[in-house]
Amino acid sequence: MNLRIPGPTPCPDEVLQAGAAQMMNHRGPEFAQILRRVTDGLNWVYGTSADVLSFTTSGTGGLEVAVVNTLSPGDKVLSVSIGSFGDRFKSIAKTYGADVVSYALEWGEAADPAEVGRLLDADPAIKAVMVTHNETSTGTTNPLEAIAREVRRRDRLILVDAVSSMSSIPCPVERWDLDVVVSGSQKGWMVPPGLAFVSFSERAWAANAAAKMPRFYFDAAKTRDSLVKLQNPWTPAMSIYYSLDRAFELMRAEGLEGIFTRHEAIAKYTRDRVKSLGLRLVPVDERFASNTVTAVWWPEGVDGKGISKRAREEYGVVLGGGQGKLEGKIFRVGHLGFVSQADVESALDVVERLLEEAKTAV
Repeated sequence: MNLRIPGPTPCPDEVLQAGAAQMMNHRGPEFAQILRRVTDGLNWVYGTSADVLSFTTSGTGGLEVAVVNTLSPGDKVLSVSIGSFGDRFKSIAKTYGADVVSYALEWGEAADPAEVGRLLDADPAIKAVMVTHNETSTGTTNPLEAIAREVRRRDRLILVDAVSSMSSIPCPVERWDLDVVVSGSQKGWMVPPGLAFVSFSERAWAANAAAKMPRFYFDAAKTRDSLVKLQNPWTPAMSIYYSLDRAFELMRAEGLEGIFTRHEAIAKYTRDRVKSLGLRLVPVDERFASNTVTAVWWPEGVDGKGISKRAREEYGVVLGGGQGKLEGKIFRVGHLGFVSQADVESALDVVERLLEEAKTAV
């Protein structure tokens, strides 16, 4: 099976084998060593000297951690949304009673940092900005460093969905001065779903002390205090920690720059190959095209769902589909984590073959 969706992503055999290890006492010294090594690995990838917290949940749970641990009901927040997952982040904040101001762009566009700054200047009551770094629904990466600079100039919090970017493309937390940054194990980390990772700046911890949104399982302060003892407050997804411990060995061997360079090269190949087939990328400006997933418009008159179905059933190639208003209109090729150019090349060979057959049939 050639799994070319943007998550869950394929896992190396040795990572899967590590996850098959027998259970141990999650309050004992053996697991404490694993948790310490995993946390050190997270700190390395995040580029932070403060311990990154890990929660047994999905990436969406991590976004909920970011919201409920820094905000109170009625707090005004600016939602920067360029697609489906930006909308999800906004929905979480609304669900917990935040007063959300929306900066929503057409799907395929990236946010304008200057406009973020203008909106913050226009409303001093805005406490925090929520932004998706890499929007997998459209294959578009926001200029996060520039957005964060605008937020920092105005001394607001910035909460970042880096679920599909962290560990695959640069997102240095301390260098970009980000407050809360969320990622998920099933993306570029090369392990199965089950863990979310969340970093907190000193500003975020100060906000946490005053935050009034309800939380129990997702209480970041409890998780931080347990980590001091090298434990989780609740029963962790131990098998995922086993796998992540092994994945970090592979990641350290390749090095962060090597990982970033590989993702950049495969993404460029994917975009060039797609354009050579006469297909259009979803991102309006290719400068903001994602290095972890490429989103592509199906040609007019082509049954995209039918082609995707044939690719899966006849060739074992699993493409990502469009979400929300893009359903049936685009396909997405995931190229993050445990991926090589050959994986993408063989998948696009199948897309090319099926598109040619579709044209011949017309």
